Order: sequence, then structure tokens, then C-alpha cells
Amino acid sequence: MPTPHRPLVVWIIQAILAVEAVVGVLAQSWTAAFVALSTLTLTFLPQRFARFFGIQLPGTILAATVIFIFATLFLGEVADFYQRFWWWDVALHFLSALSFGTMGFLLIFMLFEGDRYAAPPWALATLAFCVGLSIGALWEIFEFAMDQLFGMNMQKSGLVDTMKDLIIDTLGAALGALAGFFYLKERQIGGLGPMIDAFITVNKRWYRKLRKSGSGKGES
Repeated sequence: MPTPHRPLVVWIIQAILAVEAVVGVLAQSWTAAFVALSTLTLTFLPQRFARFFGIQLPGTILAATVIFIFATLFLGEVADFYQRFWWWDVALHFLSALSFGTMGFLLIFMLFEGDRYAAPPWALATLAFCVGLSIGALWEIFEFAMDQLFGMNMQKSGLVDTMKDLIIDTLGAALGALAGFFYLKERQIGGLGPMIDAFITVNKRWYRKLRKSGSGKGES
């Protein structure tokens, strides 16, 4: 399977993180160095996980994933964006849940080989919603672990912050799942149709039955 090139923005973010990790070590700012190095490591994982499962990530999806990781961990914690911008955490949680809900639909749709008639659209959308919300819940567990093990403050106000994040995750996952529902109805919502099409295009072998029945594209 050919490996897609990393977008320029991914290279730039990885270079910034590498420099910040070195600067943190030289300045003996261990927390900054640890977060920069951890974030840098995480930016390499999306492609590796995708390759492990035989999936390709379009450049736009890969770039968006890396930007999200950078914005969440490095900008949020080291640059203190969570404190400087009240909306930073809200925006990131909503966008991540939206993306996970959409990706949940794509992966579930993949299990049916792209057969849009294998199950009712509402059933696939419901499963996609569960995937998106589950990942949001796992992230809250990750934040709790980082706070407890490394003395960070990712949960901010504790229970209130966690519940607010889960509510936002619920809304984002629901919208992502709804995008999948409308895709099966040959419509689009929120501009997510092109992202769905891009993923299916580079992973055509996983959507054989969709290819036989048509492209699946549609406009509302």
C-alpha cells in the first residue's frame, strides 16, 4: 500500500515540537520538555495506527489530527491557551467529538464494505455516535491520569470541567453521526461530505460494495 506524504503543516508542527523539547531540556524545564516530547510522539501515531490496520489517511484528515494534538497538548498546556482563551477547551472538544463521530461512521461503514443497504442509516449513525462519545470519555480518563501521575491540570475545575466536556462531546459526536446518516441518504451536512468522500476514495478496497452501487455522493 503506498504511503501518503505528510502535509507541510505536519512537518512544521513536528519541527516546532522537536525544538521545544530540546529547549526545555537545556532550560531544565522538565514539564515543558515532557509535554513537547509526548506531543511530538503522538503526532506520528495516526499514520502508524492507520498503516497497521491497512488504512490510509487523506492529507486533510492527517493534518487536522496533528493540528488537534498540537493544539490540545502543547498549546493548551505549555502555551496556556486554556487559561488565555476561555473558548479553547470548548472548541477543541467539540471539533474532536465531531471528527470522532464522523470517523466512527466511516469505520463502521467499512465493516459493511460500503453496503449502504446492509443496515438502516439510523443504526449506523447510532453506532457512530457511540464511538465518538466513547473516545471522548477515554480522553477524560487520559486527562485524569495525567493530572494524577504528572501533576498537570488538564481537568481544570475537576468534575464540572469533565461533565462540561462530556456534554460538548455528546453534541459533537451527534453531529458527526448525523453527517454519516445524511451521507447514506445521499445528502451532506456541515461540509463533512467532502471529508467522508476523501477517506473513502483513498480506501476504496474497503468499500467494495459502495463502488459497485455508485459513488455515494450527493448534495443537499
